[in-house]
Amino acid sequence: MKKQELARAVARSTGVTRAEAADQVDRVVNEILQKLRNGQTARMPGFGEFSKRPDGTIEFLREKPLAPR
Repeated sequence: MKKQELARAVARSTGVTRAEAADQVDRVVNEILQKLRNGQTARMPGFGEFSKRPDGTIEFLREKPLAPR
């Protein structure tokens, strides 16, 4: 999914403008990158976590969905 597609989806689901949604997406991406640069794991509850491997590549581990009740 591209940034603009994600921003459009955020705008639709939250009622904000596409520009505001794009800013929110940028903030989240920048926070993730900042954590990774500092050697931290960037966790997104309900989604998964990003971590930096020893070789410098980024790894994403998707959170397992909850089992239906």
